[in-house]
Amino acid sequence: MLATEIFQRLSSEFGEKVLGLFDQQPSDPAISIAPEAIFDICHTLRDDEEMQFDYLMSLSGLDLGEKLGMVYHLCSMQLGHRIVIKAEVDKANPIVPSVERLWRTADWHERETYDLVGIHFEGHHNMIRILCPYDWEGHPLRKDYQVPEMYHGMKVTY
Repeated sequence: MLATEIFQRLSSEFGEKVLGLFDQQPSDPAISIAPEAIFDICHTLRDDEEMQFDYLMSLSGLDLGEKLGMVYHLCSMQLGHRIVIKAEVDKANPIVPSVERLWRTADWHERETYDLVGIHFEGHHNMIRILCPYDWEGHPLRKDYQVPEMYHGMKVTY
């Protein structure tokens, strides 16, 4: 299935929650969506007979300056096509629905994104840090992150 067909199917079902299609080689085609629709759109992408995106290859978070972004790389192992789903959320309230119930591998991807970028995945069964200590302050991959001088009496060297 082509990216334009996937985009049209999603647009007809979800309307204004589907924001745009970016299809420029050599990158995988990407569809931008509203963050609150992540779970519903991903559920459709996984369960629709003509799409069958059964594999979440990657879920990443990034600091875009004013906003935070999520990037979901999806693949259909059965049908052999790929798509990228992108969404942006405000830094002040970075909460989006979890897709952990759809793809079990999202468990660690979402925890890593929460830990390093600070996006909270609502509905995740165990939204705790995965790389930094539990009491670490801040999110190291944010552009405004300041490395602390000390942590529990130890000098932090970077």
